[in-house]
Amino acid sequence: MSFALFLIGLLVLVGGIAWGLSIAGLAPVYIGIACLVILGLGIMAAVSRTRTKDPS
Repeated sequence: MSFALFLIGLLVLVGGIAWGLSIAGLAPVYIGIACLVILGLGIMAAVSRTRTKDPS
């Protein structure tokens, strides 16, 4: 899977989570913190899964 496709899916996920948390009435500060944590974890996962393997 390509890195760009992974990031697009991650952005859709973060958008859905932010929307759901705002509908639930959570404070914007906590929504921002949750989105940053999810983005960080998602980017780390995307890099680790899409990087080229080192030749042995």
